[in-house]
Amino acid sequence: MNSSQIPHFDYIFTGTGLASLMTVYKMILSGKFADKTILLLDQDLKKSNDRTWCFWEKEASIWDSVISKKWDSALFSNENFRRDLDLRPYSYKKINGLDFYNFVFETISKQSNITFLNEKVTDINELENHVFVGTEGNRFTCNYLFNSIYTKTFAERQNKYPVLQQHFVGWFVKAKEEVFNPEEVTFMDFSVEQKENTRFMYVLPTSKTEALVEYTLFSEKLLSKEEYENEIQMYLKKLGVSQYQILEKEEGSIPMTCYPFWERNTKRVLNIGTAGGWTKASTGYTFKNSDKKSTELVKFIQNDTSISLSMKLFHKKSKFWFYDLLLLDILYRHNEVGSVIFSSLFKKGNPELIFKFLDEETIFLEDVKVILKCPKIPFIKALFRVIFLSNKSN
Repeated sequence: MNSSQIPHFDYIFTGTGLASLMTVYKMILSGKFADKTILLLDQDLKKSNDRTWCFWEKEASIWDSVISKKWDSALFSNENFRRDLDLRPYSYKKINGLDFYNFVFETISKQSNITFLNEKVTDINELENHVFVGTEGNRFTCNYLFNSIYTKTFAERQNKYPVLQQHFVGWFVKAKEEVFNPEEVTFMDFSVEQKENTRFMYVLPTSKTEALVEYTLFSEKLLSKEEYENEIQMYLKKLGVSQYQILEKEEGSIPMTCYPFWERNTKRVLNIGTAGGWTKASTGYTFKNSDKKSTELVKFIQNDTSISLSMKLFHKKSKFWFYDLLLLDILYRHNEVGSVIFSSLFKKGNPELIFKFLDEETIFLEDVKVILKCPKIPFIKALFRVIFLSNKSN
């Protein structure tokens, strides 16, 4: 096949995870890209319920039709205290992965200018006037490429920025006993043994007998599958569950790092999603950040009137990146203090202000109110280390 026979597209998305699908869906809604050809490439058909996304929100959104459950109350607890948090005016919302995929792909399938191919990407090569993309069976070119295929070695083969993982195993269970409160999510339960890590249980109840029960860690190293599942079994027993069915299982590992993935963006290639640093570094939350970033990206592309669009201009570092870096520095060096930090934040803190802060929507005075709830000494030490690191790199 010579170059003139290689199919060419205006935009190619390598990987069809959350960030890609959100972006393409919003491109369709905008009505500004009907004359642009778009190709989506992924080795996964997105036909399984492989994950659950949760996020807090005040208003209705374009995703409301796929929200399977929402809560206005949350429980935070550790071995010493329990606090019921009134989340209003926020609601904590849950979306099942398969519902989201089906919702977006139903719209995509109606667009004559958008093509989805179930193929594994093997090669991306940026040239002066276009980007070449190879799969196991085909070759394509495009004007601009949006890559969401995460390469973990970029972050892990450097030592300037700490890298932790939010890793978890979750069971969707149906219990014989009515032990769950379907009106309240268990946001973080640190009463489980910490074992020199930051470990907690996360529970999303959908009825008095059904819930997703997830054992989660913010730490550097993963556990054996057996250890996660043993902890879930012990927790269910502690809740008073004697008999249950496991309806579904999920597991994952989300990188928590302030590594500047966006510095790998080029003139024609933009990394998005986890591959572009869209995951909230300090919490691992992905949905809300991707929702915001995808909206910004669509506006960014839409406003481009020049053939020399520089993708490097898209990302802007904020004060929240710096706050996340401080927390990750602490957890990387002293992973066992995670329970103390999060407990100090939620024990007396205003839930609305905390969520606003985590959404990166607070002004500086509000930032101070949140940060002052945390233990002072670890953050002061981290501040000096980060300042020294910054000065050393300049």
